[in-house]
Amino acid sequence: MTVDDADAGDDRPEPPEPSGTPDEGAGRSGAASGTGPAASSGGDEAASGGPGAPSGAGRAAAAAPGTGEAAETSAYPTPHHAVDHTVEPTDDPLAIRLEQLILGADRRYTPFQAARTAGVSMELASRFWRAMGFADIGQAKALTEADVLALRRLAGLVEAGLLSEPMAVQVARSTGQTTARLAEWQIDSFLEGLTEPPEPGMTRTEVTYPLVELLLPELEEFLIYVWRRQLAAATGRVVQAADDEEMVDRRLAVGFADLVGFTRLTRRLEEEELGELVEAFETTCADLVAAHGGRLIKTLGDEVLYAADDAGIAAEIALRLIETLSQDETMPALRVGIAFGTVTTRMGDVFGTTVNLASRLTSIAPKDAVLVDSAFAEELTRTGEVPVSEAEAAEDAARAEKEGRTPRAYRFALQPMWQRSVRGLGVVEPWLLSRRPT
Repeated sequence: MTVDDADAGDDRPEPPEPSGTPDEGAGRSGAASGTGPAASSGGDEAASGGPGAPSGAGRAAAAAPGTGEAAETSAYPTPHHAVDHTVEPTDDPLAIRLEQLILGADRRYTPFQAARTAGVSMELASRFWRAMGFADIGQAKALTEADVLALRRLAGLVEAGLLSEPMAVQVARSTGQTTARLAEWQIDSFLEGLTEPPEPGMTRTEVTYPLVELLLPELEEFLIYVWRRQLAAATGRVVQAADDEEMVDRRLAVGFADLVGFTRLTRRLEEEELGELVEAFETTCADLVAAHGGRLIKTLGDEVLYAADDAGIAAEIALRLIETLSQDETMPALRVGIAFGTVTTRMGDVFGTTVNLASRLTSIAPKDAVLVDSAFAEELTRTGEVPVSEAEAAEDAARAEKEGRTPRAYRFALQPMWQRSVRGLGVVEPWLLSRRPT
């Protein structure tokens, strides 16, 4: 039996390569804020006066307050002349009141003053702010004591030797990207629905301030709780690694689940209908992945990427996704590809040949079917999830019936497919994964 591309495909081109190296996309940070202190899109390499500007924690030593602005500017040129400072903090009264409510402080410092008060160079401050995803504001007075404290903390971790400067920038970037997406979602999907004026004549802005005032402490506590829970789970997985090398480059099962014909669907559905479909798809996938012990790495609209330490867990998730979504008449068909092998993890994402192979298998999988690579098939066999051969399984079942015992149960079945050449990865031998009849 062969995998027919006509069955597997739709009108979309083959999906793009997942991030091949840990550094790809590093400059893509979260949404820029008009009131933030630094740029979101420039990347840390452009954080000071061009690529040739000095960098490094050693060259970012603190200038003590009172040493003179001219000396600081001379030793550490700011990016003021290197970037276009077109983003100005808002002067809308309600926006300022909301900002003060959320940040818990008034605007007090320019970026230069904040960096100097924190005891770090303007160059390093700009690198941190841009990594966090904040827009350039020139030297407008828009920063608070909290901005100064954040700079001190990051720089202090570097000075104490707990983090290297590149790692501190990476911490800032990963935190900024994650929380920017969360904040955007909360405003777009959560607050907009709750700020409908309860009475005729009231404006949305009149409702927003008291609502934020009520929600802010509860959402903050909940965010910290979830973060601590996730941190505990991630730490537990890392310390259980077989060796130090496996803590970074780990062997995982990686799966892609992709909606078939999504491009055609976007041309037929209204925007609101399309948004509801994508939300339902992502929610269903996230719930099933979490419930069965996997980790949702990211969602891409019509596609989700998940990982699991155990091949059996990854297989169960894939089949559950197809079984669940196939019952929803509004959902297109689904196809899943899974590969098993060494994976590099960076900033919550996964990279490497294993990830690329899972993506390729997804692109050639039949509708409502799961294709896996040979390494994944071998892992299922090693762990006893599938029999070594169907003939042996049949013989064991026959002997068990004669002896009056229960034959060994296997969860899954694998059917070998024809070998085929996959772009960028050479010849692969896919296997069709299914549940074993009971």
